[in-house]
Amino acid sequence: MKHAINGRFRTAMSGRRNRLALASAAVLAAAASSGVVLASTGSAEAPETSTVAVAELGAPAGQAGAAIVTAPETTAPETTAPATPSQSTTTAPTTKAAKAAPASTPSKPPAPPESKLLDYEFQAQINGWYCGPAATRIALTVRDKQPSQDAVAADLGTTMSGTNSAEDTTRVLNKITGTDFYRTTAIPGGAATPAQMDRLQADVVHAVTSGYAVVVNIAGSATDLDGGWHSYPGGHYLTVVGYRDDGRTVKIADPAIPGEDSNYWMTTIDLANWAATRGYSS
Repeated sequence: MKHAINGRFRTAMSGRRNRLALASAAVLAAAASSGVVLASTGSAEAPETSTVAVAELGAPAGQAGAAIVTAPETTAPETTAPATPSQSTTTAPTTKAAKAAPASTPSKPPAPPESKLLDYEFQAQINGWYCGPAATRIALTVRDKQPSQDAVAADLGTTMSGTNSAEDTTRVLNKITGTDFYRTTAIPGGAATPAQMDRLQADVVHAVTSGYAVVVNIAGSATDLDGGWHSYPGGHYLTVVGYRDDGRTVKIADPAIPGEDSNYWMTTIDLANWAATRGYSS
């Protein structure tokens, strides 16, 4: 039995194809265990067998006789390596800083003063139908403009019947001051609404705080804070030159009254009702 086994072994080793198969199996086994196969120099057949085995394992052309087969150079740990510490420290702080930057908050304008009076030059109307030109001129002197009442009347289109409306005073005030500050606000009903009263108060505060007087076209009668009675059934123009109590009361320069009595204080509510059916320039 022993001789029979040895005989079959020699038979298996006698053919070239069998020797190549065995050599390939040996190379693969060695590569799997150590990653490198060294060619044997102990016999004449070993180099031939190793060379053929390497060629059959896929060595490039021209390297079929290579004596060393190496394991792949690229491994999984190298391709999936995490970011370096320097990359982590440079990106994270930038993201945090961007998130932590506060949004800019626009600054609020200062609140208007509780009261304010304008410097103006008073001049009573020179005839019975020049209340519009005289009130407009008083407002213009606040802006350092001193035209004559006749010049203002010409711009307003004033006739012996008076000045048409607050639209005219707005137009001329902007023309002579060289601005577009003034706007016309109408109070068309027979009495002012609470919203219209609030609007007049806010408009007076804004105009006077900005350095502009207000020209109001009124009709009918009203009482000032001192009990003075003022009646203009056919209509009239007067000038607001100041306010107090956050605009709840206003100072009026009335061109129909000469002398020291030409100015008086009135509530904004009463002035709004007085301007009903008319309007004002502010």
